Amino acid sequence: MPRGSSRLDQAGARGLYAGLVTRVLVVDDDATVADVVAAYLERAGLDVARAADGVSALAAAEASAPDAVVLDLMLPGLDGIEVCRRLRAHRPHLPVLMLTARGEEDDRVLGLEAGADDYIVKPFSPRELVLRVQAVLRRTAGPRASTVLEDAGLSLDPVAHRAWRDGHELQLTVREFDLLHWFLAHPRVVHDRETLLREVWGWEVGDLSTVTVHVRRLREKIEADPARPRLIATVFGVGYRWDGDA
Repeated sequence: MPRGSSRLDQAGARGLYAGLVTRVLVVDDDATVADVVAAYLERAGLDVARAADGVSALAAAEASAPDAVVLDLMLPGLDGIEVCRRLRAHRPHLPVLMLTARGEEDDRVLGLEAGADDYIVKPFSPRELVLRVQAVLRRTAGPRASTVLEDAGLSLDPVAHRAWRDGHELQLTVREFDLLHWFLAHPRVVHDRETLLREVWGWEVGDLSTVTVHVRRLREKIEADPARPRLIATVFGVGYRWDGDA
């Protein structure tokens, strides 16, 4: 494993998390993969808990209260999809990064539909994995503007990381929250999927179906009729536009 970047990674992590212990739960039944992932995350200044199967993963999540989860899709007992769903039921804002050898689009969409915020296909770059983990942690822990955004019966508080629809709190994942934040902050502007992937996910390159799935899931939580969306309009051949109360 390369050694040259470890000090830089650790310094960056200390700057990001201001000395707080940030814990990542790594769930993989392949001990070699788990060792590599854990080693790189620890070099980046993160605390790591581990589990090798679905049942143990849920127990570890309850015991260690992780700030993010790196979750293998193929696990003995409960698979990663079911683990992700159960984690989401108890902690909807917990960032989950799916790590798997199954790279077909249907499998990626299945993981995203279950609530994963990110999807990384094996074989993977450990350095890229660390950067992706740091990106989701930065979005949940980093400072945000204090202005509460409101439109079409929706309100979003970036600092409290909470959103409401007609006074009822929404249970949004990290990426769903960030996507809604972006739309509310940029109304009546058409954004293509490449722009959303770059601005919301922080990726220069990635699977555009990630955006499609998250827009669909966000519509299911905020639209009166998700099949006929009024708030997030599809501009065919271009992208998406927040219309709100326009």
